[in-house]
Amino acid sequence: MGIGAIKYADLSTSAVRDYKFDLDQMVSLNGDTSVYLQYAYARIRSIVRKSGDAKPAAHAELGLAPAERALGLHLDQFGEVIAEVAASYEPHKLAAYLYQLSSLFTTFYAECPVLKADTPEQVENRLFLCDLTARTLSKGMALLGIRTPERL
Repeated sequence: MGIGAIKYADLSTSAVRDYKFDLDQMVSLNGDTSVYLQYAYARIRSIVRKSGDAKPAAHAELGLAPAERALGLHLDQFGEVIAEVAASYEPHKLAAYLYQLSSLFTTFYAECPVLKADTPEQVENRLFLCDLTARTLSKGMALLGIRTPERL
């Protein structure tokens, strides 16, 4: 966690900005830190473990709550962000994307019950969003050289 915190703090800062080494900020559970992202990932994995027989499945026919829609639209931008980061050699843009993804997931989780949704299809759809968010966080963090633990 500590090494990931330092890596993330370094990579999330634009090369044209001043760098400030603040270990307390780097390991904080709040704000733009790898610990916040790792916590979001571990929380998602916990939800999936508790899902029992319910499996992630997309149900395009379902209406989406605003938080579900915002999360889905942000997930859809991952490929574009990766292409932009690779072309510009600016990893801070990937870090910013991942932080926003974690923030959108936190809002989604607070506003949309996943395992206690109204219908089985809604549970599957929300599990699908959780699973896709976890895979995106894991891939993005791996590209930054940071591990995503299953549990914290």
